[in-house]
Amino acid sequence: MDKSSALEYINQMFPTEASLTGVEPLMQKIQGEIRRVDASILSAVRQQSNSGTKAKEDLADATRAVEELSHKIQEIKSKAEQSEAMVQEICRDIKKLDFAKKNITTTITALHRLTMLVSAVEQLQVMASKRQYKEAAAQLEAVNQLCNHFEAYRDVPKITELREKLNNIKQILKSHVFSDFSSLGTGKETEETNLLQKLSDSCLVVDALEPSVREELVNNFCSRELTSYEQIFEGAELAKLDKTERRYAWIKRRIRTNEEIWKIFPASWHVPYRLCIQFCKQTRKQVESILVNMKEKPVVAILLLALQSTVEFEKELEKKFGGGVPTKDIEDDIEEIGTWEDNSQNISKIRKKYEKKFAASQETEENGFQQEKTGNKDLSVTGAGFNFRGMISSCFEPHLTPYIELEEKTLMDDLEKIVQEESWDVEDGSQNNVLSSSTQLFSNIKKSLKRCNTLSKNQTLFNLFKVFQRVLKAYATKLFFKLPKGGTGIVAAATGMDGQIKVSERDERVICYIVNSAEYCHKTSGELAENVSEIIDPHYADGVDMSEVQDEFSAVITKALVTLVLGLETKFDTEMAVMTRVPWSTLESVGDQSGYVNGINTVLSGSIPVLGKLLTPVYFQFFLDKLASSLGPRFYANIFRCKQLSETGAQQMLLDTQAVKSILLEIPSLARQLFQICEP
Repeated sequence: MDKSSALEYINQMFPTEASLTGVEPLMQKIQGEIRRVDASILSAVRQQSNSGTKAKEDLADATRAVEELSHKIQEIKSKAEQSEAMVQEICRDIKKLDFAKKNITTTITALHRLTMLVSAVEQLQVMASKRQYKEAAAQLEAVNQLCNHFEAYRDVPKITELREKLNNIKQILKSHVFSDFSSLGTGKETEETNLLQKLSDSCLVVDALEPSVREELVNNFCSRELTSYEQIFEGAELAKLDKTERRYAWIKRRIRTNEEIWKIFPASWHVPYRLCIQFCKQTRKQVESILVNMKEKPVVAILLLALQSTVEFEKELEKKFGGGVPTKDIEDDIEEIGTWEDNSQNISKIRKKYEKKFAASQETEENGFQQEKTGNKDLSVTGAGFNFRGMISSCFEPHLTPYIELEEKTLMDDLEKIVQEESWDVEDGSQNNVLSSSTQLFSNIKKSLKRCNTLSKNQTLFNLFKVFQRVLKAYATKLFFKLPKGGTGIVAAATGMDGQIKVSERDERVICYIVNSAEYCHKTSGELAENVSEIIDPHYADGVDMSEVQDEFSAVITKALVTLVLGLETKFDTEMAVMTRVPWSTLESVGDQSGYVNGINTVLSGSIPVLGKLLTPVYFQFFLDKLASSLGPRFYANIFRCKQLSETGAQQMLLDTQAVKSILLEIPSLARQLFQICEP
């Protein structure tokens, strides 16, 4: 407490003189307090002195305890390291024991299997020597499984010795099996009742051997079966095209005769199937050789008979072994060609229906021929994926030119005949107004297409399609030349047609029939091209096009309509001449329309209804447009040929011109009324 604080405390305790009386008691109290504080301090000092000594002793004890603890920790750590080393040693010993146990087990198992293998090989050797095929097959399966366990020990001398011994036994089995099979087909199977059973058991051995043994056995069997076929049909007597059908009769008879005997083969071998494939390959070579070496063109009937029998045989093989695409529905689609009603939807449905079918068929066929080229061994496993179609018949393709020439000659001769017999009129009650020659022509083409469809879908069908094009172009030419000729006129000058054309009412009907027939041929030829493109091989589909033929018929339609316009224009010649002879300069009054106007109206009224009834609305409208573009300019030009018009004559001509205009404007309405009457 500083001086100022002491003064403040005194002043506070003794603020007045009267309060000084309490100084003495206060002093006594303070002195007593001082004595207590001194005693307390003295006691604390004494106590502190005793505590310091105790603390030093405690600290020394604690230090000793820490040192002892550290020493014990070191001892524990050392013992832990020793324990860890001991555990690792124990684990190593355990692993060594495990490996030893595993090796001993493996060795025991291998020795046991080796014992079994040695025993099995010895038993197999005995079975092979006794030709116990059924038992040997089962034993061979077991031996093969045991051998698989010793793949890692191929370098061991004992294993090598056993493998060589096993291979020798397999060769012995193979030799015995092939020797026994050599007697099949020689007649011994009827003498030895158990021969077939022995051969059936030997097939089990073949399956247990390598796949190459089965392939070799089946190939040898097929080759041996076809040896007599090759000898018979390579001779001078039967190596002829007209004997082709007898080839297929031979193999079918052979299969039918030996069907029961061949049951000794497992079904998975597909022996008849493989035999037919080899037969087809051999037959193709022989038939192709016959066709190539022919000195003269083959007779078409014989050629087609050989091809037809070949195609039918291929179909029988397809039916027997699977594959191929049925042709019945395709023939139904061919029948749809040439119907007058709109077939665009039908053709679209047909196309969608067969796109997938023919794509799958083509893929199957390509796979089949690819397997033929590469010798795929999977053929012995299954017949799926191989197509017999065209396997033999395709060799006829390069030699079918005479057939195409005959088809073309037949179609051309039939065309000449039906055109000569054409009445150039339609049957009573007909609603189509189409010439019978056009429908008959397409009927003949459909028959020709159906004939070819059963024989070929490749180059021959494409060549026949080219024939169809030439025949249709020839028909278009005949329609073209049937149109009336002659005369000169405005339309003739514009179209390059020579001369005016005088047509009767019958001529007008004939022209309309030609237009309708050309339209029918235009439409039907397109349907024909679509149908052929669907059934022909895809390699030729892009070349199937009827656009040139359709252009020919379009030209016929245009020429016919222009001829019709020109014929109608020719009928106006008299009225145009009458118009120029009217005394336009001396007319005294304006009356009704002139006589030549009535004549024009009579010509139009007589022809338009008939033409509108016969022509389709599209072509009738085209005809009217051409007629308007022809008659209007001609009437206008004829006005300038009228000389010396008076004012009255000019008024009369104006009246006549207005009448002609009204007549022309009424033609479309007359046509619409006609169409409404004709509509069902």
